[in-house]
Amino acid sequence: MKRRSTAWFGPTDRDGFIHRSWMRNQGLPSHLFDGRPVIGICNTWSELTPCNAHFRILAERVKRGVYEAGGFPVEFPVMSLGETLMRPTTMMFRNLVSMDVEESIRANPVDGVVLLVGCDKTTPALLMGAASCDLPTVTISGGPMLNGNYRGEQIGSGTSVWEFSEDVRAGKMSLEAFMDAEACMSRSAGHCMVMGTASTMASMVESLGVGMPGNAAIPAVDSRRAVLAHMAGTRIVEMVNDDVRLSQILTREAFENAVITNAAIGGSTNAVVHLLALAGRIGVELSLDDWDRLGRDIPCLVNLMPSGKYLMEDFYYAGGIPALLRELGDRIHKNALTVNGNTIGENCEEAECFNRDVIKPIDAPVSSKGGIAVLRGNICPNGAVLKPSAATAELMQHRGRAVVFEDIDDFKARIDSPDLDVEPEDILVLKNCGPKGYPGFPEVGNMALPTKLLERGVKDMVRISDARMSGTAYGTVVLHAAPEAAAGGDFALVQNGDQIELDVAARRLHLDVAEEELAKRRTAWRPPQTQHARGYARLFHDHVMQADTGVDFDFLVGGSGAEVPRESH
Repeated sequence: MKRRSTAWFGPTDRDGFIHRSWMRNQGLPSHLFDGRPVIGICNTWSELTPCNAHFRILAERVKRGVYEAGGFPVEFPVMSLGETLMRPTTMMFRNLVSMDVEESIRANPVDGVVLLVGCDKTTPALLMGAASCDLPTVTISGGPMLNGNYRGEQIGSGTSVWEFSEDVRAGKMSLEAFMDAEACMSRSAGHCMVMGTASTMASMVESLGVGMPGNAAIPAVDSRRAVLAHMAGTRIVEMVNDDVRLSQILTREAFENAVITNAAIGGSTNAVVHLLALAGRIGVELSLDDWDRLGRDIPCLVNLMPSGKYLMEDFYYAGGIPALLRELGDRIHKNALTVNGNTIGENCEEAECFNRDVIKPIDAPVSSKGGIAVLRGNICPNGAVLKPSAATAELMQHRGRAVVFEDIDDFKARIDSPDLDVEPEDILVLKNCGPKGYPGFPEVGNMALPTKLLERGVKDMVRISDARMSGTAYGTVVLHAAPEAAAGGDFALVQNGDQIELDVAARRLHLDVAEEELAKRRTAWRPPQTQHARGYARLFHDHVMQADTGVDFDFLVGGSGAEVPRESH
């Protein structure tokens, strides 16, 4: 089988001389250019991405496995997305990184790829880029941090931040105690150790079959994470030799398994947009309705924050994704192929659960409804989503008065005001925070509650926005309203005092305003002026799609393959 890399390293002409000679300045011996598989290690290491700051070590472990199997490993960087530092939001750059990955793979002499992912958007970005090329691919997540521990209690990254922050605003926690908790929460390498977006996407990697068994939950600093990286390096060489491409793994059955798994783990709503975008790149039909249909009757079995009380370290010790998949039984497609050469059913058929309080049995779940609820109505005809396992049961059917914030600046200016006209039964509405509106689709949908209500002991309210929220967050929060306000969706027409009805069981979100009045508001509406006249922000604004189709760029849907480009000289 002729390999892609042979087009670079095989010829004995001038161009072959150039390609080999310049690589040799790194001290590479001649036999590495003898036609063996060249494995690209796509690394999102960055000190500005704390979740991925240990990836240099992980990459070296992958190289050991590649060399052991007779391959030639070459590490290359791509832009890294750090959820905790980047502004205005890492989601704005997910598509940019996917383009970086796609073009880096296609332009270089690689036959197969290992993707090193961790922080939230690095996982979908790298998978989307690799899917557009469709080479043999293995994904390795960096692993979660060790459990946080503060004053003898387990605390979870993100989830505890939201709790502590609200306690400070309510006067229940001192600022000094709040600051002391910082080092206690983040105490090792790795990504968030709650079932936030990073842990969710690591679980999606494993349930999609694009990662090795155990990928999701092994702690970042556990020696078994290094073993997994080594074995993935060995396996990618075998995949290249057997020509097992990403499209053979990312099938419709694989996506259905991931949607079902997301329900069972109480996973992040962010997985919805990421898997929709990934499916679009690989050519698999997947819709919001599939998310609702497939997850609706799947119970949440994993007792992790923010839906439960444990953390990812505990999930690993309890058996991780393999034990969970075995518990799901025939609800998953057991014949779906995975990157280790086995089916997903074969990977989990002997898996054991070692802690039934962490992974609940199917007949005694954490919550009977773990899936993502897809709501529709006159203000979100293309859909909005809610995570039932993180919501307050009493608010799942609710009618209330809209308290409207036109954008995030309006929200921040007024939410703490003692003069804010708001009551516990009201519904907070945040507009212009969707893909185009912010721009970038930020995680501001889990709006902080009004200070005046926190002081009265209010812990949750219905909140509706066209934004996302962190997978570490919780509450009765309706997200991703589509079409968004800034794109001219009727969500833009909601005004203070309007009555809104939420009925999760009926999958309904309705603005109780007569159509004649909405027509008047529609005529009067004007799109917000964009501040972005140039560069990537302009590209994003002009080409980003809506939440219900994955927030990819319209010109990136579908793949371009990995044909060898023309020579450069």
